[in-house]
Amino acid sequence: MMGREFQAIYVMWLRQMKRFVRAKSRIVASIVQPLFFLFILGSGFRVATFEGVSGDYLHFLAPGIITMAIMFSSMFTGVSVLWDKQFGFLQEVLVAPIKRTSIILGRTLGGATTALLQGFIILIISIALGVRIPDIFGFILMLIMMVLISFTAVGFGLIIATKMNDFQGFQIIMNLIIMPLFFLSSAFFPISESLPAWLKAISFANPLFYMVDGMRGSLTGANNVFPPLVDFLVVFFVCIVMMSLGSYFFSKSEA
Repeated sequence: MMGREFQAIYVMWLRQMKRFVRAKSRIVASIVQPLFFLFILGSGFRVATFEGVSGDYLHFLAPGIITMAIMFSSMFTGVSVLWDKQFGFLQEVLVAPIKRTSIILGRTLGGATTALLQGFIILIISIALGVRIPDIFGFILMLIMMVLISFTAVGFGLIIATKMNDFQGFQIIMNLIIMPLFFLSSAFFPISESLPAWLKAISFANPLFYMVDGMRGSLTGANNVFPPLVDFLVVFFVCIVMMSLGSYFFSKSEA
């Protein structure tokens, strides 16, 4: 019985990986967009001075861009659910003699793996451009944060995908929700004292803020608002909530 469940998890993971490798346009688009922000904004504002930013602006920007790459890639898991609904594959999987937990886990691991691969590509490029990791503890914490961010985004994508039936609507909803949250996450500009109080309050209530702030504190050791361990605890809690809700809604969904 357990062997069958592990095999189901592996098959679902492998299917996600094969779809990722075969979708060349998706790979290019998901890497080029973060690189656009990294090179254009990072280079363009490298000599600028911002309140709340110490040192090179590229070092401030890179953690947010890595987070963005992981988030957007992870949420493609929701698109794959809609795709499987459309072509009947999801119905075949749901009636198979395996637990839905195994299906969810396999999809989640597949989506998280592809997102982490893209995140590592952006990380390597950032290091090549001059971003330096302060110590081994920061590196390990950054890896853990990347995993939590990917699982959180997969869970959120599953929540939205189980309530929708068309690709266009999913993409619109994702952009409508995620892009404003990213602009309020300190990914592009710092949360400084000059910002209005209401804007700072919204930023601190934004889960993406703690993802970016934790990545920044772990990756560069500078310009973070809270200690990385505080950000880690918040992101860990959000990850548990998103994965629990995503698993629940998927388990109750009908193809």
